Amino acid sequence: MKNIVLLGSTGSIGRSTLEVVKNNPEELRVVSMTASDNWRLLAEQALEFKPDFVAVAKSEHENKLRETLAGTGIRVGAGADAIIEAVHVAGADTTVAAIVGAAGLQPVMAAIACRHQICLANKETLVVAGSLVMEAVKKAGIDLIPVDSEHSAIFQCLQGAAATPPRKIIITASGGPFRSLSAAALAEVSVEQALKHPNWNMGGKITIDSATLMNKGLEVIEAHWLFSVGYEQIDVVVHPQSIIHSLVEFSDGSVLAQLGWPDMKLPIQYALSWPKRWQPPLPALDLVKVADMTFTSPRYDDFPCLSLAFKAGKDGGIMPCVLNAANEVAVNAFMQRRITFVQISEVIEKTMAKYTNEKVQSVEKLVGIDREARLQAEGIVKDCK
Repeated sequence: MKNIVLLGSTGSIGRSTLEVVKNNPEELRVVSMTASDNWRLLAEQALEFKPDFVAVAKSEHENKLRETLAGTGIRVGAGADAIIEAVHVAGADTTVAAIVGAAGLQPVMAAIACRHQICLANKETLVVAGSLVMEAVKKAGIDLIPVDSEHSAIFQCLQGAAATPPRKIIITASGGPFRSLSAAALAEVSVEQALKHPNWNMGGKITIDSATLMNKGLEVIEAHWLFSVGYEQIDVVVHPQSIIHSLVEFSDGSVLAQLGWPDMKLPIQYALSWPKRWQPPLPALDLVKVADMTFTSPRYDDFPCLSLAFKAGKDGGIMPCVLNAANEVAVNAFMQRRITFVQISEVIEKTMAKYTNEKVQSVEKLVGIDREARLQAEGIVKDCK
């Protein structure tokens, strides 16, 4: 029985994780769960799964959450410290990290310090602080299992291949809803259009990241840290059907791929069951129903966020942290209709240009840089016409 801390239970990954838990009651139990501000759904989940502790990041929701859960025996917390407290619940041994954005970094570091198995769906943790996270994982002697479908695919392809490291990792991208639009048309797309992903049902931020291809850029940086490969060994290929989730090329030219329907329950379950495989959480892939699979190169000029991510990753140091902070601000500004779709990359590039790179020193230092970069990006947003 794994006792799970579920960080970000109300998001798309969190909800899918709870479905996996429900389907495997003899193997999995949720002992604590957290949410940012959706206290109503958090309360509903708590009443169903009966964790020992729940926490909401926005303190203004604490009283309402407490009132709803009164008499259940479930302890309630609120604020940033309470999110960390959720990691320390007695008996917890596994953390599913599904908080969106850089906010997931400190809870993940706390879970590593507690020597939990980490099931990582929060790619920004490795983007912002990859060297510190992987060093902490190694020191703690724990397993970090990727949950993102692309990195889960790579992880699965590498099982049993320790003696033959990959020559190349090929990350697939759906291309988002705008992969066929002209550069001129991209300047006119609406928030509503950007939020309609053709294959995946995800939260707003990650859906916009998919539309700009920044999501794929963040995944490139994440893959660098997870699999100890250089950026020159990572390729991105647009695969609109989202059936092949990623591929690994070996030294003899052999290429292994992991295939499946575009549904997060399978990679979530694999992270929780590894090294075992449990009963399938969804119907197996039917190649006849898939019919066609196509592949093209990304349009780097029209989707510059991908190039910016490669650049930040290769530069290293604090630049991935700056990239991520600026992206979170820019995506939020676009969703608030304060900037256009194409201005997202402009805000990121201009924010990165304001920084002289330096070595990553500590999580606390990165938190400060993240905060400062957000202010810089916000100022650039205000200057956008």
